[in-house]
Amino acid sequence: MRSAVRTASRVLLVLLAMVVVAAPLPAQADPVPPAGGVLRVGTEGVYQVYSYHDDAGKLTGYDVEMITAIAEKIGRRVEFVETPWDSMMAGLEAGRFDLVANQVAASPERAAKYDLSDTYLQTGGSILVRKGDTSVRSLADIRGKTAAQSITSSWSGVAEKAGARIEAVNSFTDAVNVLAQGRVDVVVNDTGVVRNYLTVNPGAPVEIAAETPDKADSVFAARKNSGLIAEINRGLADIRADGTAQRISDRFFGAGAQEQHGSSTWDMVRRNLVPMLEATVTKTIPLTAISFAIGLAIALGVALARMSKRRAVSGPARAYISIIRGTPLLVQLVIIFYGLPLAGVVFDPFLAAIIAFSLNVGGYAAEIIRAAIGAVPRGQWEAATTIGMDYRTSLRRIILPQAARTATPPLANTLVSLVKDTSLASAILVTELFRQAQIAAAPTYDFFIMYVVAACYYWVICQALSLVQSRLEDRFERYVAR
Repeated sequence: MRSAVRTASRVLLVLLAMVVVAAPLPAQADPVPPAGGVLRVGTEGVYQVYSYHDDAGKLTGYDVEMITAIAEKIGRRVEFVETPWDSMMAGLEAGRFDLVANQVAASPERAAKYDLSDTYLQTGGSILVRKGDTSVRSLADIRGKTAAQSITSSWSGVAEKAGARIEAVNSFTDAVNVLAQGRVDVVVNDTGVVRNYLTVNPGAPVEIAAETPDKADSVFAARKNSGLIAEINRGLADIRADGTAQRISDRFFGAGAQEQHGSSTWDMVRRNLVPMLEATVTKTIPLTAISFAIGLAIALGVALARMSKRRAVSGPARAYISIIRGTPLLVQLVIIFYGLPLAGVVFDPFLAAIIAFSLNVGGYAAEIIRAAIGAVPRGQWEAATTIGMDYRTSLRRIILPQAARTATPPLANTLVSLVKDTSLASAILVTELFRQAQIAAAPTYDFFIMYVVAACYYWVICQALSLVQSRLEDRFERYVAR
């Protein structure tokens, strides 16, 4: 048992060393890009009008074009980092990008925490209700009503200040959907976004009931004391002076600006089948395979440590299992990707996802392996000892092969769950299958149909894995005495 414990301890120590030394770079070592260098810009990529992908898959939008034009004026090249809005400011603080260009509304609270640029757009808000609802004629009328809002959006603050009860959702599209279904009473959001939605979806069962008196000043945001905002303001003044800013505004908000979306839903589906397949092959499947393989190695070491009679060895294993099983996978992803950079440890998005998924699989699979080893009759251990096998040889040649038969079904379930859990990697900038579906649906707001297509891809992968599981079980059954 001692040799196995030593082996398990070495595995855990190697994994810990990998995490510590993999990327010990300070998250804010170079907050200001050098002159002529790359300006990393965080943007949503699925926020129609301001930041989205067009029918050809190109990232575009008012905010995207504005910051690109500004960067040209100050001699920098833009590199966009697409990030969900609710993770945007966390990504900025963690040094994942230098600037946020995604309709950040200026406020005293944000000004105290971030460097904010001059206002580049002033927008009003609109109140959406279901068609036929005449109970709302002004912002004051939403008091006591339930409003679906992205919780970190400035419009959520407007609705809450007006007395509405806030129902948190992930996006404007989700908000409109629950409104149309009658689950909430109102949605308050940017007028440009609302009008674009109604133009693209003229049959939607919602309508604008009123405009808000509040105006939001849209600004670019950088880390505090970054030294970057003075350049951004200079570039903004330059594109205003030469008319570039007005031309961009006319293209996205002028007459006929929304006539670009003429393709049907099925055209959109056909156009995105290959990009979604590519995301599946290059991101979802590798994430699953690599994480599961590493997770099994972790699980074996942890399971053996967990079975040790020495508390110094079994204690950390128990604690690891408790933490992994007691915390959500999404929280683990966010801590590794956004939290560790604050301590100076920065991981590439794909690597961060691998680490999080591997550790998660290790925590769950460790108990499966421990139970499978425990299910092997004690007589098998004794027989191996009788013929002169040491612990390690007994484990490798006698115990683990028998335990594998017991462990295969639950481990296969863990693998199938991992395939679906990879969709959470979209929260940390990995453009896997689910994120690709979001990108594809953004121009037309047809998220439902694209999510169905994504579900079909996941189903096919899981069916293939179920077939492999069945073959393995049949193979193990051949060696079972009848």
